Amino acid sequence: MLLLTNDDGFGADGIRALERAASRWRSNVITVAPAEPHSGCGHRVTVDRPLVIEQVEENRYRVNGTPADCVRMAFATLDLGQPDWVLSGINAGGNLGVDIHHSGTVAAAREAALHGWPAMALSQYHRRGQPIDWDVAASWAEAVFAAIDDFGPLKDGEFFNVNFPHLEHSQADAPPAIVRCDIDPSPLPVQFVKEDHGWMYRGKYQDRPRRPDGDVDVCFGGQIALSRAHVV
Repeated sequence: MLLLTNDDGFGADGIRALERAASRWRSNVITVAPAEPHSGCGHRVTVDRPLVIEQVEENRYRVNGTPADCVRMAFATLDLGQPDWVLSGINAGGNLGVDIHHSGTVAAAREAALHGWPAMALSQYHRRGQPIDWDVAASWAEAVFAAIDDFGPLKDGEFFNVNFPHLEHSQADAPPAIVRCDIDPSPLPVQFVKEDHGWMYRGKYQDRPRRPDGDVDVCFGGQIALSRAHVV
């Protein structure tokens, strides 16, 4: 059984792409996703109000909470048993380097890993103002699933963080190489612009610092970055 979730919300194109890819990998796919987008929420969980898990379609549920809430609610209320994998994504935007600390997508995979369940976060980097081809992203997710055994088993407290590059359409016919790489610890640019009501963050994601052969460098270089992340 595969449990799917995300942080872009139940209606996001990315989770539909992940459902298509996952259903070609395993026959039993269950989606439990946030009712609303929670991008950048980190590993926040809800303990100060009731949560509701609502079945919308067969094997598709939504929760009025965060991505981490969705993982917790799925296994607390649906009697799913031991999952083969918990998959989070496909996020509309990269979750590279230090993004893993504020990403709701990554937090859902981390929550699963905390419980000892195999987990993977998947994200599609995209250049600002350019669309994402979700069919391409789904095909690349399938390529990762087909190759995942080649990267060895996860250890206790580990999960995979996967980032797809944004390539020109003519470059996207065949899956890029899947490169195992470390998570880049370089900080994001700290750039703010004064506006009428305060300071607005204006750091350019694509201009972030990078270390050679880290996940930022690999993904920006046009390859699929696959990294092992740790719960602590």
